[in-house]
Amino acid sequence: MLTDYIVFGIPRGGIYPAMMIAGLLLHENYVSITDDPARANIFIDDIIDSGETKRRYEKQFPNVPFYALINKRDEKWNGKWISFPWERMSNDDGPVENVRRLIEYIGDDPNREGLRETPQRVIRSYETIFGGYKQQAEDIIKIFEDGACDELVILKDIYFYSTCEHHLLPFSGKAHIGYIPDKRVIGISKLARILEMYTRRLQIQERIGQQVTETLMTLLKPKGAACVLEATHGCMTCRGVQKQGSVMVTSSLRGVFLDQVQTRNEFLSMIRKG
Repeated sequence: MLTDYIVFGIPRGGIYPAMMIAGLLLHENYVSITDDPARANIFIDDIIDSGETKRRYEKQFPNVPFYALINKRDEKWNGKWISFPWERMSNDDGPVENVRRLIEYIGDDPNREGLRETPQRVIRSYETIFGGYKQQAEDIIKIFEDGACDELVILKDIYFYSTCEHHLLPFSGKAHIGYIPDKRVIGISKLARILEMYTRRLQIQERIGQQVTETLMTLLKPKGAACVLEATHGCMTCRGVQKQGSVMVTSSLRGVFLDQVQTRNEFLSMIRKG
C-alpha cells in the first residue's frame, strides 16, 4: 500500500510549489495538501535562504522532512537572485515585494500615497548604491609604461559613501590612496574608480582599504600601495551608542609602505597636510 503524503506549503513562497506538486500527483490518490502544519508529513518551500525557516520548522516538527526548490545554503550555489514565476503574478517582482514587506514590518502602509512607489524607487536606487558588484578591477584599470616614475603618487581626500553590511546603514568619509610605481602607472582618476567599485557594495571599512591595496599590488605591481580611510558610521550615530562626530580611521599598507618607516611616514605626512 502506498504511503499517504500530506503536503504543507510554507507561507508564502512555499504555497505555490506545494500546490503544483500536489496537483501533479493528486490523480495517484495518495497526495493531499493541508493548511495545518500539524497534519503534514512533508513541508515544501520555494527557497532556503538564511535557513532560519527550515530550522524553525525542523525544531517544531523534527520528524517531518523539509524540501525546497532552491537551497542557497548549498556550497554550489552561484549567488544569483532567484525570481520565481509566482512572484511575477502581480506588478511587483521579487525584490520590490520584499521592500513592501519591510515597510509593513516597520508598521506603515505600503499602499498609502507617499509609499506606493517607494519599493520601485528603492530597487532603482540600489542599482547605483550597490553598483560595485557589476564592476571588475580589470575593466577599470588602464596601465601606462611610457612616462612612468618611481616617486610617491597620492590621491587624497576622496569622498566616498558605502553601506555597512552588519546593519545596512550608511557610512561615509574620505580616503587617501598612494602607491610607488615600479615602471608602470595608472591614470590618477582610476584610484578613485577603484575605491568607488569597492565602496558601492555591502562593506566594512577595514575591508575596503585591503581591497584597494590588494588590487593595486596585483594588477599594477608597484613597489608599495597604501590606503587610509576616515569615516563616520550610521550604525554608531543613529543607533547603538549614538555617539555623534565619531570618526573611524583604518589603514592598509603593502610593500615598501609596510617595510620602510621613512616611506610610510612620508605618505602619512602628505595626507595630513591641508
